[in-house]
This record gives sequence, structure tokens and C-alpha cells, in this order.
Amino acid sequence: MNRFQRSWQLFKSSFSVMRRHPALMLFPVVTLALMLFIAVLFLAPVALQPTGHGYTSGAHWKAVADSMFIVDSTPHQAHHSRQDMSVRPAGMVYFAVMYFVSMFFATFFNVAFYSQILRALKGEEPSIGAGLLFACTKWKSIVLWTLFAGLIGYIIQALERKFGFVGQWILKMIGTVWSIACVFVIPVIVMEEETNPFAVLKKSATTLKQTWGESLIGYAGVSLASGLVTVGSLVFLGAGLALGWLVHSVWLMVAFGLGWLLAMICVGYITSIASQIFRCALYLYATEGNLPQPFTGEMMTMAWKMKKPAQS
Repeated sequence: MNRFQRSWQLFKSSFSVMRRHPALMLFPVVTLALMLFIAVLFLAPVALQPTGHGYTSGAHWKAVADSMFIVDSTPHQAHHSRQDMSVRPAGMVYFAVMYFVSMFFATFFNVAFYSQILRALKGEEPSIGAGLLFACTKWKSIVLWTLFAGLIGYIIQALERKFGFVGQWILKMIGTVWSIACVFVIPVIVMEEETNPFAVLKKSATTLKQTWGESLIGYAGVSLASGLVTVGSLVFLGAGLALGWLVHSVWLMVAFGLGWLLAMICVGYITSIASQIFRCALYLYATEGNLPQPFTGEMMTMAWKMKKPAQS
């Protein structure tokens, strides 16, 4: 069995975990609904603030924008003017808080989701309620990681805006390395009692180093499976559009187009969950030596072998 055959088996094993535990497929939908609800609650005080105008009038929304931004119009050339927009201090505070809150809840729900994936891999039955309750017990780790990751992300973005092309390219590389190092952060938060974000990042990076080959080929396999399905779907879409054109049916072409779009959303959704199940299985294999079913040793033993932990 070559590497990509193994990676295809990894994808099928991840998918079988989803089929046995439907709650894992429902969890991201519930998470999205809760995130949208939180976003509405957070945005409502600003959007619905009293301005003396009706909420459906343009004057109301202009007043809302003016409360957050300063627009400075200066003469530029004859009959032309240039508008410079800056954020008011109150707006800066609001956006900073919104940035932190969104990152906090994204991390919170990921911790809840991963806790249930790991629970399923250990042979227990996952549930949405259990995941949310578990995430509540990890609030300190989530807050500290959110502050740390949010600050690093803000610094990288601020430096990218400041420097030229070469500097931006270097900083994008740094951002990529940062993202790779954080691959196992959520499983670390779930499985470990460590709350120090530096220690969490170090544990994630160390685990990635131990499983670099398995991580690389496994994610490549999931991506390859998704890519093959996408290519096949494009052939199907092209045939459907051609058929609609031949029979002069716009509705048939629209039906094929909408069906293809829905199918791609489903494929992307399933692929995303499968990659997260694989990530959790790989983390258990790396840190505990346990091989959760239905994964096998042959799947995990790729061309790059697991590095043995250093002897103390």
C-alpha cells in the first residue's frame, strides 16, 4: 500500500467515525448557529442605537457609520475631492473587543467539538451538550490562548501593512509557520491541564514535529480525495450545462448549477470534519501511543516514521 492509498484509507476511516457518531456531523451546524446568534447580540447595540431616524432609512445607517468612523474630505483637484476614513477611538475599542470575542468563541466551540471527537475515538458516545459543558471547564486556557493568539495575529497583520513587498512576503511566511505550529493547539487544550499559552504552543509544535510525515500525507490524502470529487463534479456539471443548452432549457442549467453548488458545500463540510477527526486520531497516536479504531498501524506508519521521544 503506497502513501496515497494509505491516506485514502485514512479519509475513509475518518468518514466511518462520522457515520457511527452522527452528532459529530451535526456539531458544526449547531456551532455556526450559536456563533451567528452571538454575532447578532454583539452587533445589535451598535446597529440599533437611537439616531433619531428610522432603522430602514439611509440616514440611520449613515449616523451609525459616523459614530464609528471619521470621514475627512479634502480638495484634491478641480471638481474632485479625496476622502480619508479613520476609526474613532470608540470604534477602535469596539472592533478590538469584537475581535477578541469572536476569537474566544471560535476557540471555545472548537474545544467543545474536538473534545467530542476525541471522546468518539475512545469508544464513547459524543454529544453536543457534553462538548459545550466540557469547554466551559477549559475557560481559563481558552481565554489565555485567545489573548496570546489574537496578539500574535494582530502584530503579523500590522507589520504586513507597514512593510513593502519583500517584508510582506517574509511576514506571510512567518504567518504560515505560525499557523502550522498551531495545528495541535486545540487537542492540547482539550487533553492537557496546561493553561500557559506558550507551553500549549510548544506542545503543539513538538507533536507536529513527531508526526510531520503522517500529518503531511494524511492532510494531502484528505485534500486529494476532495480534489478528485471536485474534478468529477465539474465533469458532471459541464455535462448538465451542455444538456440544458442542447435542449434550450435555462431551468435545467440552473438546476444542475444549484445541485453542483450544494454538492460542493456538502463535500467541503464532510472533508473539513474528516480532517479534524484525523488530526485528533494522530494526536492520540503521537502522545499516548493509542491507535483509535478504525485506524490501523499500517495507515499511520507512513514513509516518515514516528520519531521516538527522547530518553530522559
